[in-house]
Amino acid sequence: MPTQQHRRLQPKFRLLVLLVAIGFFMQGLDTTIVTTALPAMAQSLNENPLRMHNVVISYVLAVAAFIPLSGWLADRYGIRHVFLAAIIIFTLGSLGCGLSQNFNQLIVFRVIQGLGGALLMPVGRLALLRIIPRDQFLSAMSLMSLAGLAGPLMGPTIGGWLVEYTTWHWIFLINIPMGIVGIFLSFKAMPNLTEASVKRFDLGGFVLLVIAMIGLALGIEHIANPQSSRQLSVGLLLMGFLAMFWYAYHAHTHQNALFRSKLFKNKMYAVGVLGNFFARLSGNAIPFLMPLMLQIAFGMEPFMTGIMLTPIVLGSLFSKPIVRPIIQKFGYRTFLITNTLLLGACIASFALSTAETPDSIRALHFFLFGTLNSLQFMSMNTLTLKDLAQQDASSGNSFLSMIMMLSMSIAVAFSGTLLNLFTAYYGTDQTTLAFHLTFLCLGALNILTAIIFWQIPKDQNNA
Repeated sequence: MPTQQHRRLQPKFRLLVLLVAIGFFMQGLDTTIVTTALPAMAQSLNENPLRMHNVVISYVLAVAAFIPLSGWLADRYGIRHVFLAAIIIFTLGSLGCGLSQNFNQLIVFRVIQGLGGALLMPVGRLALLRIIPRDQFLSAMSLMSLAGLAGPLMGPTIGGWLVEYTTWHWIFLINIPMGIVGIFLSFKAMPNLTEASVKRFDLGGFVLLVIAMIGLALGIEHIANPQSSRQLSVGLLLMGFLAMFWYAYHAHTHQNALFRSKLFKNKMYAVGVLGNFFARLSGNAIPFLMPLMLQIAFGMEPFMTGIMLTPIVLGSLFSKPIVRPIIQKFGYRTFLITNTLLLGACIASFALSTAETPDSIRALHFFLFGTLNSLQFMSMNTLTLKDLAQQDASSGNSFLSMIMMLSMSIAVAFSGTLLNLFTAYYGTDQTTLAFHLTFLCLGALNILTAIIFWQIPKDQNNA
């Protein structure tokens, strides 16, 4: 007999879970399917493949920027209406990307995709939280986890296959049929729940957050762009930092702020957010850099590149059942410091990889990275949220989600900047060396992040 807390999902809720799973799958697939296609996209659009990181940054930055809107829109206009709008926006953005004829068009439609993606996951998760009974919620989230993992697992291989045997446009057009199914299911499976009382939206704070994120990410990205002036880069960075500090003051004084400053009175939350941001700068750069190195520096075909990246996701799957027992045995502080050092060393060791490295060794290396990286992310997330008061859980989780996506966009911008700087200094005939030096820098940055986790009290042992 299942316990009251772990009842099987009733049939009447399965269609709803399938609908939200489609959204999770589309969003998860899109974050990984693009990476293996970047060199082919660059060739088709007459762009330098080492400067294609804007395709990734534009999407992830848009997701980060619009996440704060998701909860308020769902409360104000209804879960179904917002989720339906999210699927339509994401599908139309995908269609636009697939039909793009130049680089600028692609960037615009990637931003539109990002707007849809920013609403898909938070609103889908909110729908399950409000509609599924608590005694069936675990079963629903287990199914959701499978959908969330299937997208990243299949993304690199599907992307590589589509690029090699069709054209890169199909990595976006593949979303169209799933989006159409999702649109029809939205009317059938999801009720339009709204909140009776919705507080006024903090538009001023939202604008400050968007300016801060855009300024920081694009400022870093423009540093190594020879077509951009140094004044533009510095100006964007100053704008980003000014908006960030202005929002910090706003969060402290404004009663209706999106994210109140009182969140950071919780030491574990403050340490967790800071650790999440800096630790992800290295880990999130690898899925962007590695397909480029395998194809541009080592001459690997796109489909084979996708297959070679699969062990990273398999390592992530392997880590999920072991993270809790490890933390319970060693505690958050010891575990995160140790794992951060190991992950940094693993990232730096990618500098030893060459075109002659046996595929078996490369696959094992990727599996190790996937395991350590996933252990890092899961333990950081748990540490960050576990001690939040109930009334702060929603805003705290939204802010963490925003920081995670912002870190991903800055990670891609930062790693792309490093790669371009090293390539410009050593010459295009030393591309492999440029990749190796970039990995060494990212590994060193990750090792330094252990200083943040040193602030965790020694009694934080409960997973």
